[in-house]
Amino acid sequence: MASSTQTTIKQEPFLTKPSTSKQSATTADLKEDLKATTKPEDETFEQFYSEVKAIEKRDAVLTPEQQINRLLRPGATYFNLNPFEVLQIDPSTPFEEVAKHYRRLSMLVHPDKNPTMTDRASVAFEAVNKAYKMLEDETERKKCIEVIEEARERVDKMIGPVSTLLLVCIAQRTVFFDHSANRIQEKRVKYKNQPIEEDTPEGHKKAMWSVTCKLFADIERLRVREEANKAEERKRKAEETTEREERTKLRKEWDKNYEESRETRVNSWKSFQTVAKSKDSVKGKGPALFKPPNPVIQLRRCPIQSRKNSADVRFVLV
Repeated sequence: MASSTQTTIKQEPFLTKPSTSKQSATTADLKEDLKATTKPEDETFEQFYSEVKAIEKRDAVLTPEQQINRLLRPGATYFNLNPFEVLQIDPSTPFEEVAKHYRRLSMLVHPDKNPTMTDRASVAFEAVNKAYKMLEDETERKKCIEVIEEARERVDKMIGPVSTLLLVCIAQRTVFFDHSANRIQEKRVKYKNQPIEEDTPEGHKKAMWSVTCKLFADIERLRVREEANKAEERKRKAEETTEREERTKLRKEWDKNYEESRETRVNSWKSFQTVAKSKDSVKGKGPALFKPPNPVIQLRRCPIQSRKNSADVRFVLV
């Protein structure tokens, strides 16, 4: 028994735990290895998570109801004239990206995808489709870009220093093109050329949007006015042509009837002359002459002044 106990005691050192210093070193090594192993995976997950959040944020903005409400908001008749505003893209966006954005936006507002608001979705879809067709046409796209460039030049003049604005007005002998420039000038004078809201990127973007919408609206009004004038001119010419054709038609009908009745008129005249001659030959008096009516005797009172200035009434044969 003693020997077995002794043997057990001798074997205890082999079963004892390692020292504290060795244990801490081993744990640190394991943590470093685990960190080195999981670091790329964590970075990938963080990148993926950020992309998912960005997509969710984008989709939250591009919800069907929000897009339909945006395209049908009050004043959308003029706001939707700018195709870049409708598709929410920058004018410098390549056409390939424009097509992708159009497909995504058209899917959101398609009437089949919005059964609860089919009528509104149809109007919104037409606006998106019209904007894409404008940008698909190279000529129309250049015109839209020129309008935006014109708006940018106006905004740059509008938010410039007061001295520049005054010089421009004096040189052109005119006032500012709208009340926004006057308002900005008042701000410049009030704050003594200190930075104002329009100097910030957000303020500049807001002013740019306002002027761009105004230019597109002015162009549309001019186009509608020209179309109305052209339609009125076409209507006037059509009425003149119709009236001229009616007169020509009536003249032709009158000439035709006159020619067709020529023989009838000649025969009637010949018959009349024949009857007149036959009556004269029967009476034996030759050609018939005009016979005046028989005279009728009338009596009328006629006062005659006598030598003694006395009125005497006598009857005179008329």
